[in-house]
Amino acid sequence: MASAIGLGRPNQTGNSEWAARGACRDVDPESLFVAGAAQHQAKVICYSCPVRVDCLADALDSRTEFGVWGGLTERERRTLLRRLPDVESWREFFSSPQRVIEFGGLEQRRLRSVPQQTKADSSEPGTDGTDS
Repeated sequence: MASAIGLGRPNQTGNSEWAARGACRDVDPESLFVAGAAQHQAKVICYSCPVRVDCLADALDSRTEFGVWGGLTERERRTLLRRLPDVESWREFFSSPQRVIEFGGLEQRRLRSVPQQTKADSSEPGTDGTDS
């Protein structure tokens, strides 16, 4: 997998040794370069991967066009790149643990935008009269 990351371009994010620790290291690479519903099966491999954020940052920084990387499909990565066009280094962007959580780097399965913090967000959970 690591050899396909830059698609012939230099690795912009630095050290790519993370790939040797990826959950996909022993998976047939063809299973990660699929279309349609098969992409959801490929993404399952990423959900428990210890280097998911490294993989995603590398794919975003190198503008990798094809395959599932860091748990996101090419469409999801394009959406993220369009939403945040000013990010110069995704590795730096994801260096904040809060950003990893906001973008579902570890727990969430769907791509979502950065939530705007409101007064309710800064209060204790459950103090707004709801159970959630």
